[in-house]
Amino acid sequence: MKLHHLQDVILRSLGGSLGVGFLFLLFSCGPHRTGNEGEHGDTIPLKYARNLTMVRYADRTEVLIRNPWDTTSTLHHYLLVESPKNPKAPKDFKALKASKAPNATLVRTPLRRAGIFTAVHCGLVKELGCESAIRGICEIEYIHIPTLRKAVSEGRVANFGSAMEPSIEGIMDAQPDALLISPFENSGGYGRVERLGIPIIECADYMEFSPLARAEWMKFYGLLFGQYERADSLFRAVESRYLALREQANKVEKRPTLISEKPYSGVWYVPGGNSSMGIMYRDAGADYLFSHRKKNGSLALSVETVFEVAQQADIWIIKYNQPNPLTLQQIRSDFPTFAHFRSFQSGRVYGCNLDTSLFYEETPYHPDRLLADLIRIFHPELGIQNKKQYFYPVE
Repeated sequence: MKLHHLQDVILRSLGGSLGVGFLFLLFSCGPHRTGNEGEHGDTIPLKYARNLTMVRYADRTEVLIRNPWDTTSTLHHYLLVESPKNPKAPKDFKALKASKAPNATLVRTPLRRAGIFTAVHCGLVKELGCESAIRGICEIEYIHIPTLRKAVSEGRVANFGSAMEPSIEGIMDAQPDALLISPFENSGGYGRVERLGIPIIECADYMEFSPLARAEWMKFYGLLFGQYERADSLFRAVESRYLALREQANKVEKRPTLISEKPYSGVWYVPGGNSSMGIMYRDAGADYLFSHRKKNGSLALSVETVFEVAQQADIWIIKYNQPNPLTLQQIRSDFPTFAHFRSFQSGRVYGCNLDTSLFYEETPYHPDRLLADLIRIFHPELGIQNKKQYFYPVE
């Protein structure tokens, strides 16, 4: 797709928002940015992702990430250039940045030494065949990839500690080419980490509008690690299976009502209706009882608010962290009134123990696996065969 068609692509991806479309158009128009009237680039096609735009030129790839919390602004602009190991790579990267995209963050690719702050992206990088490029991680207690945990225990991969307050000394010792970090609304920046001068890749994929939109970001990470073709092929396989499963679930006549999660410190966090999980529940053939609350992220609700609608839900699914499996007795002990829920009484409560499951390492980029697991629970009559199982009956 040639660059002069990019406006149509962006307006489609942004849902027709003129202000944001114009902003992205300024980014994408080669003559405006480069002063080179003869320069053309190819837009890397994206079918679902709305917050990501990538344009490949002869000497670079420019990536623009839209701010998911303020869609009239840009979260980050990247200039990806191939490393000197490629004989066609430009010799003066700084000059290229100054002439093409002075406000962009320069990232030399492929990344050979990456610091990764989330289990989600560790799982994807491993699947792309680049686990050896992971040189430092955060939150080791939430990462269940055996080879990566072994590498940390043997000192081959650095443990940066908490993602909120990572070890600056550990990061400096690891000498990463870039740090992959999940951004948050109103975070105020990255403090001392930002001042290290290491490129920060803001992984805002979790704020996308659908499971496939989030999964499509694997193309961006494929570019970063020099595995774009592999990532593109993987995504096409995921997309094909997801759409086939969704079609099966959408043919059912009766959709069970659904509630999810449980209270934590007096707050009941549930997925918004427009979040990836909210859409996943719909695609799996459930009537999610908070689907009308149109929010991309989580909803922080009072226990009373959720309790009012949860009592009559047919199915209740819960993600939790603890050493032992969740039990009905534990739920009854912690929340005695919940034992009167219809789902509790009928034995249709399902749990996913994040302490032992690869839920976060796998499902964001394999929504097809999670969709199959949910359809198995919501519509056993369909006989969906699924090798991966994340949710089990709470006994």
